[in-house]
Amino acid sequence: MADRYVVIGNPIAHSKSPQIHARFAQQTGEPVAYDRLLAPLDGFEATVRDFIAAGGRGANVTVPFKLEAFTLADRRSARAEAAGAVNTLSFEAGAVIGDNTDGVGLVRDIVLRAGVPLADARVLLLGAGGAARGVILPLLEEAPDEIVIANRTVARAEALIEQFAQPGSRLRAVQFDALAGAFDIVINATSASLSAELPPVPPSVFGAQTFAYDMMYGAGPTVFMQLAAAHGASVRDGLGMLVEQAAEAFFVWRGVLPDTAPVYQWLREQL
Repeated sequence: MADRYVVIGNPIAHSKSPQIHARFAQQTGEPVAYDRLLAPLDGFEATVRDFIAAGGRGANVTVPFKLEAFTLADRRSARAEAAGAVNTLSFEAGAVIGDNTDGVGLVRDIVLRAGVPLADARVLLLGAGGAARGVILPLLEEAPDEIVIANRTVARAEALIEQFAQPGSRLRAVQFDALAGAFDIVINATSASLSAELPPVPPSVFGAQTFAYDMMYGAGPTVFMQLAAAHGASVRDGLGMLVEQAAEAFFVWRGVLPDTAPVYQWLREQL
């Protein structure tokens, strides 16, 4: 009998997680059955408890339940605590254990898949919401020279810096309109691309040596990627982050890290 896992969200029909994990299971030989599970907006905890009672082993959590998953967890990993949100739940010996694999997914896609080192790089992180918060700790662990967090409201960026400031880490908060000069890596953690809009970032942040990364993805380049490319940057969307964070969740559950390259290629061809 296969062990049961799900991705829980609302809406959830669009999720590509079942296809991704089906390929991971086939590749590794792990006995995993993975489905989508729609939770009522006011019924996340009950949905999780019912799934546990039915023998579920773990769950991925997506919009809008990552904060509720954080609260529900009996124990949380350090990266989940740092992110303030949970996207991976494990059910062990009556306990609900929360983790967050988003940040490690981003870092692996940039460093391993794109071949762009974060060490000693000047990094610009656009946005100071949940997506940005979820990746700061893994970014810091790569020892960049500096991480500048830009946001419309600088106070929100400063609040993130207060949370993550540590000896030797160079974190700085600015408003979008105060940005000047090109960065080595620019990461769009805003939701602007979902509505085909641009974050209010000056084109001067991009240069011929800049790597621009949009956490969103689609069949073609996002408007952010188009802007960056028009000013000389190399670009990449967030499809690889999706696959890499799923692989890390699979590793959390099964202790086996899948080969993400063929799954990424297959998924890219489906867009």
